[in-house]
Amino acid sequence: MKIAFATQDQQRVDAHFGWAKHLAVYEIDAQGHNFVQDFPFGDDLAEDGNEDKLAPKLEAIRDCAIVYVAAIGGSAAARVVASKIHPIKVNQPEPIAELLDRMQVVLQGTPPPWLRKALLKDQAPDAALRPDFEDEEVTP
Repeated sequence: MKIAFATQDQQRVDAHFGWAKHLAVYEIDAQGHNFVQDFPFGDDLAEDGNEDKLAPKLEAIRDCAIVYVAAIGGSAAARVVASKIHPIKVNQPEPIAELLDRMQVVLQGTPPPWLRKALLKDQAPDAALRPDFEDEEVTP
């Protein structure tokens, strides 16, 4: 599963989604995590209400299941959710490495329903719709 982080310094989640200078993308599963790519954005980000600034960010994270942010506006949140990406707001700046470690622990256990749904984003569309009958015994 891919996770994006809205960041100014590429070390912490410390940025508003629309104003983030960087979106750092990582691949994560129960065994570990790897840095995938940093998407840098220019300095012309602070114009509030400028919806055009969101399009390149949404494109950058299109294959992510989750995006961590310090804050996100209502219309941006709606567009993120419409892209089947789950936004998570942190209450204060948090190191990306710590968030990845905590998510890995959750993935090693029993993830909550919203996270299990987010994990399906990586699967082929038909795989998510097929029931899993492998463990069921069929009797005539």
